[in-house]
Amino acid sequence: MQHYSLYQLNTLLREAVATSMDEDYWVQAELSELRVVRGHCYMELVEKDTASHTPIARAQAVCWMSTWQMVGQHFQQVAGQPLAAGMKVLVEVHPDFHQAYGLKWVVTDIDPTFTIGDMVRRRQEIIAQLKAEGVYDLQHALSLPLFCQRIAVVSTANAAGYGDFQNQLHQNAYGFAFHTELFPAVMQGEQVEQSIIAALNAINERQEEFDCVVIIRGGGATADMSGFDTLLLAENVANFPLPILTGIGHDRDQTVLDLISHQSVKTPTAAAAFLIEHLAQTAERLARIEQTLGYTVLQRMKTEQQRIQQYASRLTAAVQIIFTRQTHRLELLAMRLKNLDPKQLLSRGYSLTLVNGRPIGSVSSLKKGDQIETLLADGTIVSTVEEIKK
Repeated sequence: MQHYSLYQLNTLLREAVATSMDEDYWVQAELSELRVVRGHCYMELVEKDTASHTPIARAQAVCWMSTWQMVGQHFQQVAGQPLAAGMKVLVEVHPDFHQAYGLKWVVTDIDPTFTIGDMVRRRQEIIAQLKAEGVYDLQHALSLPLFCQRIAVVSTANAAGYGDFQNQLHQNAYGFAFHTELFPAVMQGEQVEQSIIAALNAINERQEEFDCVVIIRGGGATADMSGFDTLLLAENVANFPLPILTGIGHDRDQTVLDLISHQSVKTPTAAAAFLIEHLAQTAERLARIEQTLGYTVLQRMKTEQQRIQQYASRLTAAVQIIFTRQTHRLELLAMRLKNLDPKQLLSRGYSLTLVNGRPIGSVSSLKKGDQIETLLADGTIVSTVEEIKK
């Protein structure tokens, strides 16, 4: 029986691989690891069972520096983000077996359109799940307060985008006052999801202190956006009790976080501009209300003045009528009194007899010897009672 050393056996295997697999192959896989060392990109490719999601195949791959500089840059330009662990990829490879280091696949090309398609498919699956749960439109149903000035900001403290947001917001041309509080979070890499959720949980505990939440990132080159395309983060944002605005600084298609939020804009400065414009519209609305109210009050005053003038005119006319009627009535009473004046009776030939200055109403009020006065129209007769006849 022939014996081989390990080196001899590996040499035979290398020759067999080189002879039987002397072409390039396009292979679909998932990147479980990716690291760039001295310009070379080292990857671990994995295939998972569709039911259990457990790995059923693994392989090491490398993209040498001369190839990686072109392939990596092309992928980022087309996909809008760099190649990263967790992505589904379609890579062109050929085998390379080394006696000391074993088998690895050498990557000669990567198709970014395949990865874009997978990201779109995954995004659509998340959106479908959110709609099935009935939470997709919850943020859209919330109303931004008219005086939205207390802002909880989720961002990286030293990020250029956060600084741009602060400058734009607090140095606005209207002089509006805003209160902002930063809740720090990782905005790039594998920790994006859990970090933002932790910040939202902290805000939720003090939700009565804020009017809305702004999630922003920006500045520098476009980086990994996959952390904003996760179901768990989308569910947390969708169910959040305050309106959430996003300005995560990217030019490609909207992420799931953008779609699920109350309002999405492209950049942090755009988020600040949106809040300023919202408050400006509120101020304009108040100005219109003030103008309308002033006009309404003025018109009401004019109307009431006209009514008062009408009532005054009517009252004057009514008083005049009453005065005329009462004057006429007094004239009639005066005429009646005049007719009842004893002098009028005397002038018509009648006389009036008095005793002790009082009219005599009956002979029983007289006695013999009383002195009486008889009033006539032209004088008075003084008499003494000699006899009384009944």
